[in-house]
Formats: sequence, structure tokens, C-alpha cells
Amino acid sequence: MKPAPFEYHAPETTADAATVLARLGDGAKVLAGGQSLVPMLALRLAVFEHLVDIGRVTELQGIEVRDGSLWIGAGTTQARVEASDDVASAVPLLTRVTPFIGHFQIRNRGTLGGSIAHADPAAEYPAVALALDATMHVTSSRGARSVAARDYFDGLWTTTMEADELLTGVTFPTWDGRCGFAVEEFARRHGDFAIAGATVGVELDDADRIGRCAIGLIGLGSTPERAGAAEAELVGRSITDVEPDDVGRLAMAGLASVPDDLHGSAGFRLRVGAAMVARAWATASTEARHG
Repeated sequence: MKPAPFEYHAPETTADAATVLARLGDGAKVLAGGQSLVPMLALRLAVFEHLVDIGRVTELQGIEVRDGSLWIGAGTTQARVEASDDVASAVPLLTRVTPFIGHFQIRNRGTLGGSIAHADPAAEYPAVALALDATMHVTSSRGARSVAARDYFDGLWTTTMEADELLTGVTFPTWDGRCGFAVEEFARRHGDFAIAGATVGVELDDADRIGRCAIGLIGLGSTPERAGAAEAELVGRSITDVEPDDVGRLAMAGLASVPDDLHGSAGFRLRVGAAMVARAWATASTEARHG
């Protein structure tokens, strides 16, 4: 199939993009890398009268270390994130999760902001943003504002951004000290969306107690999910007293909207999800203890 007819817009500045979105309202859709939107348009799963291509807006591209955090422009390609030494040093979880996104051809075009704004619960970047308490920066002709990741994802493929707002960048806090990070996914083929997956970060104090942990879940809800109750249960405990399988079970408790479809039943996804969390926890905790 081919996309339904649409009018194409290509602003060259953030201000111009915001003006166009304000003028067009609900009939417009932002086009970033197009790796999710274009297939949906081609299959007519989505129809918009106007596409606003932000690929020429250089203000939306870049990676900067800023006072204990890492800012990444929404238009920065996933390939650039993957190759960045600054990302690998400041937010290792982003570097480790990026190779799981499709294939290198997709990462050459796909953008960090496009993935996060698309808000697919089976995607990797939304899970990392939620787990690491990232901040989304959005703008419109009415002004700019910042949205915490916990308040950003609203439902399946939806966010709390208004129709005239544009995601301009994402800030990730950096972790210091004895930290470990890991990603585990189960997919039928490399590059497919995960049936279930986990992104894990662990920070230990000098006595091997868990000072902080983050568990982001992939493909286990109608929105990106974070195992907040499991994290609260684990903080303060000695890492040697925590069994990875127990972490996996804790992380699955209370999930209310696990998908049940042709790719796997809800029960199957929960079992796989627990295994992915356990594996990622084991790797991250070992790294935190021993480097």
C-alpha cells in the first residue's frame, strides 16, 4: 500500500517547526527519522494531512555533558548515540541498549527523540528514559517546558505532549561510584521487537549495599514500565543477599497490562520478563562489585 496524500513541511529551525505545528494543530505529525512512522503511513495504520519533517533542524542534534547530566538532542541519530564516547562514559546503559534497536540501517536514520516520542512500550529508549529518571524537554509557540519521564508516557504510542509541542531534547542523569549496567532481551530474531526485556542499573556503597537501582521493562505493558516496587524493596540490602531470580519475580509483581497476543501470552511474557530481569541484574551487580 501507499500512504494517503499529505502536505509536506520542512522547517529549518525549532521556532519555525513550533510555528507550523501551532498553525496545523491535530492534522499534523512530526517526522523525525521515520523508521516507525513511515511504515505505519505506508500501511495506512496512520493518516495525517500534514507531515512536519524536522530532519533539517540542526538545533535538535547533538550530545553534551552538562553538570552531572547528559543532554541529547531529539534529532540525534541512534547510530551517533551508539558511537559516542560521551554517552558510553556518562550513561552506559544507552550505549548498551542501542545495538538492540533494529539493524544498523535503521539506527542510521532513527533518532533518539523519535523513539521516545513514539512511546512504543516494546522499544528500548523509552524504558531507559523511564528507568533513569530522564527529563524530556518540549517546546511550542507558547514556550518551553520540561517533563519528567514518569509523567511523559501516557498510553500505547501516546505521550502527555500537546499536539503543537515538539520534543527538543532529553537529559539523562549520570551515575557515579560503583555502578553496573546491563540489558537483556528475548526476541524471535535479532532486530525484532522484544517479546520481553529489561534494562538494569545498580549502584553500591563501600559495604556492598544497594544504594540505588533502576529496572526498566520492555514489552511488558501498554506503556513503558518501571519496576518501582522491586527497586524500593532492594535499596539498602546487601548485594550478596539478593538472588537474581528473586529480583525477576519482584519486578513482574503488579504488572497490570502485560500484552497477550500472537507473539506470546501474558503468562509467557511474564516468565520471560522475569528471566530477562534476573540475567540483567546478575550482570549489572557483578559489574558494580568488580568493575
